[in-house]
Amino acid sequence: MTALGLLCPGHSAEDDYPRIEQLLGSDIRVDLARTDAGEETRRTDALGRMGAPERLAAGVQELRHTGAEAVVWACADGSFAYGWEGAHEQVRSLARTAGMPASSTSFAFVHAIRELGVGRVAVGATYPEEVTALFADFLRADGIEVVGVHSAGGVPAAGGGARGEAEVLSLARRADRPDAEAVLLPDTALSTAAHVTTLEEELGKPVLTASQVTVWEALRLADRRVNAPELGSLFNREPVVQV
Repeated sequence: MTALGLLCPGHSAEDDYPRIEQLLGSDIRVDLARTDAGEETRRTDALGRMGAPERLAAGVQELRHTGAEAVVWACADGSFAYGWEGAHEQVRSLARTAGMPASSTSFAFVHAIRELGVGRVAVGATYPEEVTALFADFLRADGIEVVGVHSAGGVPAAGGGARGEAEVLSLARRADRPDAEAVLLPDTALSTAAHVTTLEEELGKPVLTASQVTVWEALRLADRRVNAPELGSLFNREPVVQV
């Protein structure tokens, strides 16, 4: 059994993770610990407070009790808002506190893009324009070419998960560009696990979503590779033989 630990701000899109766990198979468990999400706003100062070390540390003990082998801060804007270096320090601090490998959704996107071998991406987010721009800058800091950015406006995090398949597909279509090799939907408050394959079929290219890459990152930290085509191109890989 591989146990994965996720620190999640609030209760948005919480149905995504049980769905992903079910698709991964019976020997993987995804455990969630809720952190204080603070203000329901996408201002950068509030995002900084949401990802503060003391807030993340509050959920770590709960994950230790589950036997988690790795922990991921399941929040994109609460990590990339710190900038490239600040986000690195955030996960280093989390790893020290947790005593296990740690990462965040922001770095999950970076690592997933590398896994797919793509260099040009388009971004579709439910953030305000200035916050979406911070995510694009975060990707560029790793040498990733962002060929298009679409912001759907400042939807509060708690409301993001209410969007259905048609709205998620519309967001992805608006974000897509002909020269983009993949489309990224970075909001962890957006329920996407049930729609990844539909998104990829409609766009004809890989689609990376926040909950999908977050769980994939936890598996990567735990040295597990799982073939689960229902979760899109990122999971359509031959699994590593466990010895």
